[in-house]
Amino acid sequence: MKKNYWDAIKERRTFYALGKEPVASDERIHEIVGQAVQYVPSSFNSQSSRVLILLGPQHDRLWDLTKQELKKIVPPESFAATEQKLDSAFRSGYGSILYFEDTAVVQGLQEQYPAYSDNFPVWAEQSSGMLQFAVWTALEAEGWGASLQHYNPVIDSAVQEEWSVPASWKLVAQMPFGSPEAEPAPKEYQPIAARVKMYR
Repeated sequence: MKKNYWDAIKERRTFYALGKEPVASDERIHEIVGQAVQYVPSSFNSQSSRVLILLGPQHDRLWDLTKQELKKIVPPESFAATEQKLDSAFRSGYGSILYFEDTAVVQGLQEQYPAYSDNFPVWAEQSSGMLQFAVWTALEAEGWGASLQHYNPVIDSAVQEEWSVPASWKLVAQMPFGSPEAEPAPKEYQPIAARVKMYR
């Protein structure tokens, strides 16, 4: 990795100015995502997270489909701004990572452990969040810029049909990434003293 662990965490930001220049090989992208999926923890070792990596034309297709679906629900007078954002902040990138949770796995655990039934969907979301953060930080360490988006459930059916996604996979988030073309705006942080307490 080009950055150490804490530098990558500190410098991981939301990048909306993305380009299509390759920062690392496609094989390296697959390796990063695969390692995160393999090693990020999950409740009861359920391993319910699923991922699609879309590169090149497949990435472009995702955001073209997103535009098509949004056009059905966004007022015509507002659509130009929506289209501009999709093109400049997401489609302009190199690729997208789609995060899913396999509801069949979650439902199986609910049936096997009914006392915890209400918790399993929550725990699955928590595991997905850890996976998203792990991948995002690893992409930052490689030199990519990325952001996290949530156009689900608007695009769920279109994604399922386009990439033959199993019906049990629930779309959770989309992560467009690419070569960073501009630095994010400065970010202000609340005082740690107000957010972290230690007792001893």
